[in-house]
Amino acid sequence: MFDLTFWLITACIFLIIALSISVYLNVRMGISLLKVEDSIAECLDILDERYESMSKILEIPIFFDSVEVRKVINDIRVSRNSILVVANNLTSIQDEKDEKRADISL
Repeated sequence: MFDLTFWLITACIFLIIALSISVYLNVRMGISLLKVEDSIAECLDILDERYESMSKILEIPIFFDSVEVRKVINDIRVSRNSILVVANNLTSIQDEKDEKRADISL
């Protein structure tokens, strides 16, 4: 009743539909990844600016001998170090990607 050409055409149509869906989802995922990468790059720039700003503030000598002022300075120092840790963690992810790409290309 049904010959082989019918089944081949049906299989080809099914595979074309599956391929189309796969390509669509891959492109969508790629665009999402590019947006996330751009967002992380912007965040790293902001963190770098804040780190420099806090470092400049911490270099200024303290002329007021108050526990509250010293606590605020210490909080700024801890925040600056936290920003550095976050930035290093984010850039280490990128460094690992670069190393894997270099290993693959060798």
